[in-house]
Amino acid sequence: MKLVKTEDAVGHVLCHDMTQIIRGVTKDVRFRKGHIVTPEDIPVLLSMGKENLYVWEKDENMLHEDEAVEYLREICSGENVTSGQPKEGKIEITAECDGMLQIDVEKLYAVNSLGNMMIATRHSYTPVKKGDKLAGTRIIPLVIEKTKMEEAKKAAGDKPILNVIPYQMKTAGLITTGNEIKKGLIQDTFSDVVIDKLAAYGIKVVAHEYPGDDDALITKTIGEMKAQGLDMILCTGGMSVDPDDKTPGAIKASGARIITYGAPVLPGAMFLLSYFEDGTPVIGLPGCVMYAKSTIFDIMLPRIATKTRIKAEDFYGLGHGGLCLGCKECRYPDCSFGK
Repeated sequence: MKLVKTEDAVGHVLCHDMTQIIRGVTKDVRFRKGHIVTPEDIPVLLSMGKENLYVWEKDENMLHEDEAVEYLREICSGENVTSGQPKEGKIEITAECDGMLQIDVEKLYAVNSLGNMMIATRHSYTPVKKGDKLAGTRIIPLVIEKTKMEEAKKAAGDKPILNVIPYQMKTAGLITTGNEIKKGLIQDTFSDVVIDKLAAYGIKVVAHEYPGDDDALITKTIGEMKAQGLDMILCTGGMSVDPDDKTPGAIKASGARIITYGAPVLPGAMFLLSYFEDGTPVIGLPGCVMYAKSTIFDIMLPRIATKTRIKAEDFYGLGHGGLCLGCKECRYPDCSFGK
C-alpha cells in the first residue's frame, strides 16, 4: 500500500471503499475497495475531496482479485457451464442447460485447501435447470500472488471441476407386477407416480405391461422391452422377501447383471439396479416409491437419466445422509437427504 496523488492513481487498486456524499441526493459507496482507477474516475474523486489515495501498486508478480478469480472461472468451467463477470473478486457459475451437476470433489478440496481463495458449490449429482446457480468463487485478499493461482490451476488438473451432464434417456418400459393388480382386485396407483417422475427428466413410458407375479412372464417381458430398444426398463413392486415377490429373480434371469439389490437408504432399502451388457438399465422399484415423496429412486434417477454408469460402491456412501425425515412439505433436493 502506498499514498499517491489522485491524478497519478490511474491503473492502481483502491485499498478501501470511497463514499460519495451529495446532500439530499446520495450518501453511498462510489468506488469499492479493489476498484482499478481509470482516467474517467479522476474528476469524480477530486469532486469528492480526494486529492490523495491509498492504493496497491500494480506488480507483475501480484494479481488483483478480479484478475485472480479468472483462474477459478477456468478451473470450474466445464461442460454446459457458464459464468458472469468478475466483481469484487467474485464470479458466479450457472448451468447452461437442464441436467445433472457433476463435481470432482477431490479437486475441489485440493483447490480450497490452498487458502486465500474459495469455491462453494451445490452437491454433486444434483438435478439442475438452465440458469440455476451451481457455484460461487472468490479471492479472499484484495491482491494475491500469481504463483498461488498457478498452484490452484495445477491442483485442479487438466479437466474442469464442474460439469452439467444433459439428460440423454428418452424412452422407458414399465412392468407393473402383482396378481392383485393384474386381476383388477386393486387399482394400480404405482404407475402414475413413476410416469410423473420420469417425465420430469424428459423420459416417456412407451410400453407398459402387467405380467402379475409370474416370474417367467416378467423375465419374458423384460426381454421383449429390451428388444424394442428402450432406454430403460422399470419393474414396480414385488421387491421384498415374501414368497410371491418374484421381481429380483426375474430380473436376474433376464440376463441383466445386478449391481445392487438393497441400498443404505430409507425409504428405498429394497431398490435394485442392474444393467444389460450394452448399458441398458433394468430397475426394481420397491413399494415405498409409490407413497413416499422422496426415495432412493429420486437420488439415483438423475444419474440414470444422464447415462452415468453407476457402480456398487456408489451406493455404499449413501448411508450418510440416506435417512429421509419425511418432512410435511418435501423440499428435496434442497435438503440433507441423499447428500
